[in-house]
Amino acid sequence: MSMNVVTLLYLVASVCFIQALKGLSNPKSARRGNLFGMVGMAIAILTTIALIVKQAAWLGANLPLGLALVLGALVVGGAVGAFVAARVEMTKMPELVAAMHSLIGLAAVCIAYAVVSEPEAFGLVPQDAVSSNFIPYGNRVELFIGTFVGAITFSGSVIAFGKLSGKYKFRLFQGAPVVYAGQHLINLMLAIAMLGFGILFFITQAWLPFIIMTAIAFVLGVLIIIPIGGADMPVVVSMLNSYSGWAAAGIGFSLNNAMLIIAGSLVGSSGAILSYIMCHAMNRSFFNVILGGFGGEAAAGGAAGAQEQRPVKSGSADDAAFMLGNAESVVIVPGYGLAVARAQHALKELTDKLIEKGVDVRYAIHPVAGRMPGHMNVLLAEAEVPYDIVFEMEDINGEMGQADVVLVLGANDVVNPAAKNDPKSPIAGMPIIEAYKARTVIVNKRSMAAGYAGLDNDLFYMDKTMMVFGDAKKVIEDMVKAVE
Repeated sequence: MSMNVVTLLYLVASVCFIQALKGLSNPKSARRGNLFGMVGMAIAILTTIALIVKQAAWLGANLPLGLALVLGALVVGGAVGAFVAARVEMTKMPELVAAMHSLIGLAAVCIAYAVVSEPEAFGLVPQDAVSSNFIPYGNRVELFIGTFVGAITFSGSVIAFGKLSGKYKFRLFQGAPVVYAGQHLINLMLAIAMLGFGILFFITQAWLPFIIMTAIAFVLGVLIIIPIGGADMPVVVSMLNSYSGWAAAGIGFSLNNAMLIIAGSLVGSSGAILSYIMCHAMNRSFFNVILGGFGGEAAAGGAAGAQEQRPVKSGSADDAAFMLGNAESVVIVPGYGLAVARAQHALKELTDKLIEKGVDVRYAIHPVAGRMPGHMNVLLAEAEVPYDIVFEMEDINGEMGQADVVLVLGANDVVNPAAKNDPKSPIAGMPIIEAYKARTVIVNKRSMAAGYAGLDNDLFYMDKTMMVFGDAKKVIEDMVKAVE
């Protein structure tokens, strides 16, 4: 196979990846997008195997072993991927995404170490100068970038996985931010040290500075993520997604592999754009996310407000069902509590019952509701909620004042009027779903505990609001029975 054919096949695979991104931008075309992604990846893998065979003259007796290792990795990786995909629940999708990001980062680090160990095997050293083992300076820069970004992605994604799972007692895996004095200064000093050892590797091509640089990057990845609270994981997940893409692109430049460069750039740029959108939806600084500490200020600022105790109006699931059944227009606002309770299927059943009674039911989705970008959309799609009744925040906020009832399920900060009405609030300026404008509001929560920002929610104390306490799935199932 000539390099022209290889380049052409990589280009075809890249077009498939672009079509995959386009398809995944809309729930109706998501299946087609996934199909394009799988086809593109299959083309890329087969082309890479063909490249290995093309190097048979250089590999010599090692070719059978090399092919066996590649095919074995494909079989094992494919089997593990199929097993995980078949067993993972939709509510666990954020953890799965974080785990995938960690593997991409680790793969970038492993490839970089393989290149530094045997650069001649990757075509970085001319065949007549193999004994010198000299890596061109440009490739050293690319290896440094790919390695430190990959290492940060790996360790940061591991911490994100722990925070998202919520089942580990290890302090760094807790949802609450881990903050300490001089946090940003320590991160800055580590970054400078990492850069210094990277420059030393660039000059000497020595193993020791390369290893130390990698170790510092692993530590830095942990320190960047631990100050970020669990409720802010949508931004973290999209940011780590971007990191993983840039790590792959950096290694692609080192290997002169067009496929890695294009695919990595697509992932990196799309992740960065999504991170910006997420930050805008939370009125946060994009650079604050990159430097770490995201969410810590809000949690600290709102701690005092969480102590205030005020009377609320509470009711039962039957009361809520009566209000919903007699309304003409209902807007449902799902939040992380819906995912925790795994109540999406019960909610779909409630939606169907209300529609049968002639109620106009719509869903309002906040961009950062849940623990990853599009978390609520994924849950509703898995429950087969029709796409045409699911609306983004900016598309439905203008109609909230005409809604008879707004049903808030497990959401807190994303419906807090303080973001609009209190300029001193830690969440001031954050775009919210304006549930407070509806004629009646029903809020389901386990308790009156504050949301991630640590703030009391004035919506809960309004005369128009009725609180229904309990597990979301149980409460919704009771509503279904009452509506019937």
